[in-house]
Parts: sequence; structure tokens; C-alpha cells
Amino acid sequence: MTQIQLAAARAARRQLSRFASRNNGLRSSPLLCHRSVDVASSISRSSSANQQWSNTQYHQVSFMSTEAAKSDDSSGEEMEFQAETRQLLDIVTHSLYTDKEVFLRELVSNASDALEKLRHVQATGTISGSGGDQESSIPLEIRITTDEASNTLTITDTGIGMTKEEMVSNLGTIARSGSKAFVHEMNLKAQGADPTTDVDPFGEGIIGRFGVGFYSGFMVSDKVDVRSKSAGKVSNNETEITESNDDPIVWESTGTGKYSISALSEDIRQDRGTSVVLHLKPELSQYSNESTIETILKKYSNFVGFPIFLNGNRVNTIDAIWLQEPKTVDEEKHSAFYKYVSHMHDEPLSTIHFRMDAPLDIKALFYIPSFHQEKYGMGRMEPGVSLYSRKILIEAKSPDILPDWCRFIKGVVDSEDLPLSISREKPQDSALVGKMRKALTRKLISHLSKMMRKEPEKYKDEFYKEYNFFLKEGICQDFESQQQLSKLLYFETSKGMAGELVSLDEYVSKCPPEQNDIYYLFAPSRELALQSPYMETFLKSKREVIFIYSAIDDFVMANLKQFEGRNLLSADRSELNIKDDDDAEKDDKDSSDDSDVAKGLTSSEATDFCAWFQTTLASKVSKCKTTNRLSSSPAVITDNESGALRRMMRMVETSEGGTSSNSMPLPKQTVEINPKHEIIVGIHRLKEKDPMLAEVLAEQVVDNCLVAAGLLDDGRTMLPRLNDLMLCIVKNNVKEESGEEDSKKES
Repeated sequence: MTQIQLAAARAARRQLSRFASRNNGLRSSPLLCHRSVDVASSISRSSSANQQWSNTQYHQVSFMSTEAAKSDDSSGEEMEFQAETRQLLDIVTHSLYTDKEVFLRELVSNASDALEKLRHVQATGTISGSGGDQESSIPLEIRITTDEASNTLTITDTGIGMTKEEMVSNLGTIARSGSKAFVHEMNLKAQGADPTTDVDPFGEGIIGRFGVGFYSGFMVSDKVDVRSKSAGKVSNNETEITESNDDPIVWESTGTGKYSISALSEDIRQDRGTSVVLHLKPELSQYSNESTIETILKKYSNFVGFPIFLNGNRVNTIDAIWLQEPKTVDEEKHSAFYKYVSHMHDEPLSTIHFRMDAPLDIKALFYIPSFHQEKYGMGRMEPGVSLYSRKILIEAKSPDILPDWCRFIKGVVDSEDLPLSISREKPQDSALVGKMRKALTRKLISHLSKMMRKEPEKYKDEFYKEYNFFLKEGICQDFESQQQLSKLLYFETSKGMAGELVSLDEYVSKCPPEQNDIYYLFAPSRELALQSPYMETFLKSKREVIFIYSAIDDFVMANLKQFEGRNLLSADRSELNIKDDDDAEKDDKDSSDDSDVAKGLTSSEATDFCAWFQTTLASKVSKCKTTNRLSSSPAVITDNESGALRRMMRMVETSEGGTSSNSMPLPKQTVEINPKHEIIVGIHRLKEKDPMLAEVLAEQVVDNCLVAAGLLDDGRTMLPRLNDLMLCIVKNNVKEESGEEDSKKES
């Protein structure tokens, strides 16, 4: 190959790349459907390329320049891009698609387009003759035949067919879509319109747009035969098909840059329409197997608008009910379709069937199953919603349609307007896909909110019980939906009964006017929460506290931070100041009647005790101060890290090969003491009389606080100290009893 030919090949690749990056989401391939969209403005032979390239004038332009050429340069020559046909065909057939099985989707879509064109001209009543009554009675359908003996696959449609000129125009020109040309021509004739208009009243059933899908057949074939008999030719002046007496013809190519067109042999029958015969590569003989083809058809083309028969048996028996009016679809259809898309055998808990016009035209059908599989140890579920365009599968289980927390949703989304890559395997416009994702998420949350209001028992007992984890996961991941999702949550509270759930809105509605915060407390169970020292101040002030029992709840509160303008505060925060003056006066009055010990430490004694406590336990305590939030407990730690999160992180650390002994050392804590508690008063007196015993008791107080906060990693570390304390108590009691006995003997 000459340098000029190499340059032409590189130009072809660049042109195809530019086309792929700027396509507007239209779609597929040429074939029997005659697709339109001239992407490469021309495809010429190498000899022509040599001459054009040799005459090209080059101008050196600075990369910093804002103009490609001087405005007063009249000698510039306008040139056309050239392309090496064989190289371009090789790119289209071998580099465009991720999965080889997609070829069948493309060819079936082409067949569907051919049928759609014929149905349109038949519906307008403008088809004349074209084969007589025998061909007029041929049903509109797609027939697929596998032949394992000859290793071939044949896709036949009874559509509009092609003439020799149309074969040359559509199959001989890469990226020329006859389907789009047909739609555009029908629009112009219907409107008598301006060619720049882009109204598409006839194209709703047309799938093809790009004009490259046909060539995907060469991914799996050594040779492709296209046999066709045209139903007629569309008149230039009228929207009608005139009778065609042409005999069937055959287009043949090995995908190496050349093709031939000749009359079809008389011993091969070809009625109106087109047959694509793929002579499969020996290593891809699985595509001549009936079960393999049936699986691919049901995956990608199960909702094509025409019957598909595989070796005489109907394949696509399920209707695309998401395109129907929601009110016209009954529960029986929903049940059957749900079982198809979810591969489950239960009945859906709820159905969400809707249409949207913005940010683009969307038809969606979502189902909420009655249960999810993750709780049975089946691993993380894949996304459950697939993306379709004009009833053709674009992406199964797409991760882009809904956020990850919605993976329990099953269903489909269909959009004719969504920009797609040339291979039609992924959406292309990521910004538009993001807008669609937000709109669908809002619709889903709105549906759940409606269920919460109108069917509260169903929502609490069935949906929330099964799926609350996913909502909480959404709050931690989907920051744009946090506030809406927070309204869907339910919790137990200190004022409710066991098992009684309250939403955050209901909690706020019961708050006294002076309460500006929402309080929550993490504990392993309701019983332990009610016994927690952190609850003492809330019980005295009669403030309601939300109880949370799992690590995900702790994550939710930490990520949510606010609800309806109110701060979410953990009960272990030091800045809580909710003690009523009436309660304080009552406490002072009650304490004045108690013994000297019960009166507690004076201000100076408390200061002295805190200093001693902090110094003695410097390895565990960063700060010690007094508090009035406690009544029956000697001390608590505040502003500490979450015990639930700490345990979860330690579990992850251990599972990844770490050791629980040296990983994540516990930081020093802030301890708040109750200066009126007998234990604190007693330790204060002991620190002078028996410093060692006072130190042991102080250390036990800290560990008790860690247990209450859920921060003690291993309670077994306390056992030696507890044994020493019990031994000390036993010895003291024995000494007292011995002293009493001695005194009795003396008396």
C-alpha cells in the first residue's frame, strides 16, 4: 500500500471516529430496510484517492490561531474526505460491537424496518399490484431458519424488498440508512414541507438510523448473501408503490471490500421481501444452533412489532405492554410481564407504569417485587431495569438508568429520543442520561410517598419491612435525593411501644415548640436503649428520642445531619442542654434532704477530682468534667465515635487480614462525671485513704462508660480487675465479720 493509501485509510478511521462522537442518538444499519444518513459523504476507490491527495494544497496553521486560514486567501481549495472502503468495512464489522451476538439484533431490526415500510404504504392504500393477490396475502412476519449441517443462518422478512438500484445504494454504501431516507421522504410528501423539518409521524415503528448494522453480519460470517424481491418502487410524485416485475436478485459479499449482484437462481424461491443468508465461520457454528438463536432473540428482539418464527415456531409471544396506555393494562398482563423481566415467580408488590415528556420522551414500567434476594445470602443484586429503544433491547440491566440503591426495582425504560452509540449498546449523551436518571428517581420516590400516605399499613408491613435497607443506602449514596428519602423512613422512639414505628415528620409534629433538634440513640436493642445512661436526661425532660439499632442507621443519621431545618443530634453529644429549670429546682430540693454523701462534691472538690481522674487515667482519658445530665449513673463518655461504625470497621479490617489487637486503637475519651453520685463521692474520699483502690475503681468507671457507649472492643480485658475488686470486697467483709466475732468473744 502506498503512502497515499495509508493516509486515506487513516482519514477513514478519523471520519468514523468523528461520526461516532457526534451522532445524535439515531440508530442502526442499512440492509433490507434501505437506511439513510450519509455519514461518510462519499466512499471512493483508491485510484481516485491517489489523484485527490496528490492535488491537495497544505497550509501550515498555528495551533494557537483562531482561524484555519487567512480570510483574504481566495486560492483555498475545498476537498472531500476519501476513505479506503475495505479498511472502513473492517472497522465497522470488527471494531464497532462488543458482543458478536448483537448481529442478530441488528438483522432482525432491519427486517422489522422493511416490514414497517410495507405496512405504511399498504395502510395509505397507495400500493398497486405488486405481485397480485398471491403476494398481497403474504403475512408481514420474520422467519429465521438454522441449518447446522451447512452451518448457515437465514433471516427472512416479507417486507418491502429491494431493487438492484436500492441494493447498490444501501448495501453498497456504508453508513447510508435507507430507513431514515424513507421516513424523511414520507414526511416531506405528507407535509409538502420544508426539507429541514424533522417531524416523524411515520417513523415511530422504524428502528434503523445509522446504516451500519447490516455489516455486523460479517462478524460471524465468511460470506453473506442477500436475496430480495421488491414489492415495487415509491413514486417520486406520489406516496405510492408502483408494480415491480423485476425477478429476484442476490447480493453477495465476503466482506473484503467487493460485492456482486446477479439474478437469483431459478431453483431458489424468493417471494416478496428479503432473505439474508449468513455462511457462518467454522469457529462460530453455535449461531446455527436453534436454542442459541432463540436465547438471543428473546434477549434482544422479544418485543419486535412483527411475529418472529424460528424454524416454524413463534418466538416473540409477549407484548411490549410498557408502550400501552397504563389504564388499559390489567393485572394479569402485569403479572406475566413481571415474571418475564424479573425471572421470579412471585407477584409484584407494587407497579409503576408511566410516561414522561421531559427531559425526553420516556415510557417506563417498574415493578417492586414482594421480596429481595440479598437477604438470603445470594450476594449483591445486579440492576433490574433494562434500556430499550423502539422495543429493541439496548442495554440489559443498565447501571445508568436508576441509582444503585434502586437495584431491587425490576422493569424496562424505553426512549426513542435517547442518543445512542453507533453500536446501540450504550447511551451516548451522559448529561441527558443523568437528567433521565434524576427524573425516573423522582418518579419512583413520589410513588413510594403516595403509597406511604394512602396505604400506610402496606407500606410499613410489606414494603418498608423488606426494603428499608435500600432506602437508607440511598440516603448515604444519593445526596440529591437525601431529603425526599428521609421522609420515607420509620423508627421506634422512646415514647412509643415496642414495634411501633414513627416517621421523622410524625416525630417533628410532636416536638414541643422550644425543641429545635431531633435526638437519636444507638443501642443493640430497645431494652438496652431505655436503660442507657444517655437516656436519663431525656426521661427527666420528657423529650422523645429515636432509637436506632443497626450500623446503617448510624450512617444514615451521620449523612443526613438535618431534617426540615432541625439538626439530628446523637444522645451522646456533650452540647446537649435540655434540662428544664423545674427539674433542676426539684433535684436541688430533693438533694437537700439527703445525707452528706448524697449531696455530692462541692465545686472545688469536683474540680480537684476531675484533675486527679484525668491525670491518673491519662492513657484513656483526654478530658474530665462535671455534668448535670445524669441522675442514677456515675459517669458517661461524650463526643465519642460511633460504636456501631467502629465494630463494622474492625470487622472489615479483620476480614482483610488485619488483627483486632493492633488495628484501630481506641482514642482517648472525654468523661463527664456526676458529682452527686455515691461512687464518685466515694472514690474522691478513697483517693487519699487508699490510692491504689481508688485508681482501680476509676479505671472500672471508665470501662463501664465504654460498655454503655458500645466502644469496649473486648470485655474480657476487665476480668482481672473485676476479680481484684471482688477479692477486695470479700476480704473487707471477712475482716468486718472477724472483728465482730472478736468483739463478741471479748464481751
